[in-house]
Amino acid sequence: MSLTPGDVPRLPRGVRMRFDGVRGAHVLLAPERTFDLDQNAVAVLSLVDGERSIRAIAEALSAQYDAPVGVIEPDVITMLNGLAEKRVLEAKPAA
Repeated sequence: MSLTPGDVPRLPRGVRMRFDGVRGAHVLLAPERTFDLDQNAVAVLSLVDGERSIRAIAEALSAQYDAPVGVIEPDVITMLNGLAEKRVLEAKPAA
């Protein structure tokens, strides 16, 4: 699966992001797996709601961090592609 800016990502059933008080960090919980998340991943996954496209997520991050969308969008796609390959992220094409 290779995501495009128009795809709309979402966390599949049984996968969720939460703050782990023991680790003092956010993690992505999936059946029988846990992924440690850095601050960039938390910023992206906080915007993954099953309604926003990857482009909309990149635009929101661009506004939040005052950085060009053209710089942020490829990094967001790379990160989300990695999660999709691990089957902890799904995406549907934009309508």
